[in-house]
Amino acid sequence: MKGTYDFGLVGLGVMGRNFILNVADKGYSAYGNDLDSEKVDALIKEGGNTDKVNATTDAKTFVDALSTPRKIMLLVPAGKIVDAVIEGLLPLLDKDDIIIDGGNSFFTDTDRREAELAEKGIHFFGAGVSGGAKGARLGPSIMPGGNKSAYQHVKPIFEAVAAKYKGEPCVAYLGPKSAGNYVKMVHNGIEYGLMQLTSEIYDLLKKGGDFSNEELHQTYKTWNEGRLQSFLVQITSEIFAKKDDMGDGHLVDKILDKAKQKGTGKWTSQNAMDLGIPVPSIDIAVSMREISALKEERIQADKLYDRPSVLPFEKLPLETLAEEALYFSFIITYAQGLHQLSDASKEYGYDLDIAEIAKIWRAGCIIRAGLLADISEAFKTDTYLPNLLLAPTFVEKVQSTVNAARTLVSYAAKNGIPVPGLSNSLTYFDAYTSSRLPLNLIQAQRDYFGSHTYERLDRDGVFHTEWET
Repeated sequence: MKGTYDFGLVGLGVMGRNFILNVADKGYSAYGNDLDSEKVDALIKEGGNTDKVNATTDAKTFVDALSTPRKIMLLVPAGKIVDAVIEGLLPLLDKDDIIIDGGNSFFTDTDRREAELAEKGIHFFGAGVSGGAKGARLGPSIMPGGNKSAYQHVKPIFEAVAAKYKGEPCVAYLGPKSAGNYVKMVHNGIEYGLMQLTSEIYDLLKKGGDFSNEELHQTYKTWNEGRLQSFLVQITSEIFAKKDDMGDGHLVDKILDKAKQKGTGKWTSQNAMDLGIPVPSIDIAVSMREISALKEERIQADKLYDRPSVLPFEKLPLETLAEEALYFSFIITYAQGLHQLSDASKEYGYDLDIAEIAKIWRAGCIIRAGLLADISEAFKTDTYLPNLLLAPTFVEKVQSTVNAARTLVSYAAKNGIPVPGLSNSLTYFDAYTSSRLPLNLIQAQRDYFGSHTYERLDRDGVFHTEWET
């Protein structure tokens, strides 16, 4: 057994167990490690053949079982646990061994770990893994970043276990240092935005068109067969069909309207602000989860204020407008996230290939969508494209759907239906496509009260005015 297993994995929770079984299914022997003996025993039992899949609670036994250079993936909660696992492994490792963090670690933590381990001759990768537990078992999208030459040892295994889109593996080396974790972070920010938008359209259909759950199921199912084809639209359709096995009716109507979060959306939003990149569709998605947590206050406020009576919208035009508005806002959300990736690539030296990133998101991951094939092609055509909205192939897609967003935002405002994701997507579009914004007044105000100066349209230079007369 000593030194014979191709791949090691620490953390045998649902994600870890599924990932290591996926590795074994693809012809690579794998060895697991977890402090919980029940998880170790469960993996050995499910694996069925210890020559292919084995596990232990003992770190030394685990490390000794792996062929060199050792390839050890961590699927443990982000934060101090990652550091603790690394600290426990280090005395047992040799030069050129590879540690891969497959969790949602914050990218600056990955940079720190990569630098510290490089001094000890150990290669460290941050590799975002998207697709949930099912994706880990059947094929996720994987986003690795780290030492490029060391990646060659991991590449065959990752390409084997990753999801496939028309035969192409949804994994690619993305760049040095924390490139992989950063891309996964923004992926999750986009995910927040798309989920918020999908829920708002549901709210409009339900309140404005009195759609039943059966009608919602069919509507989203039909959309998933067209240009809105995506994992999130697909599962949304399936959610509306699920009956409540603990009572009458549909399960979706019994779920408390308080959405939780693990922080990656917030990190995306915070870092975008640090970079000076506008991502309002993502920002508001994070804020709406925070507002949703104020359930008791929302109930109290609902009793204090009158709301407009919702004027019904004819079902057929509402369904058509909803499809167009959702498509429009999906494009806008992807555009914002990819804009952030482009600027972060320059700021942090990642040298990201946006077309390649869009390609590896086409299958396996939560934000996979038919739209990504067109997005990848747009960035392949123009490698230096600063924003998806400037791609000639997307002008018609946006132009033909933006008016639906205008109609529904107006309808929602008049009827007291909150659609902040759709509204922010529309506002972003209108601002980004306006050659003249009223920020000249803000510059005048800043100069008035703080002597912050301003520039002029008609001549070069920096100016200050004594505004008080």
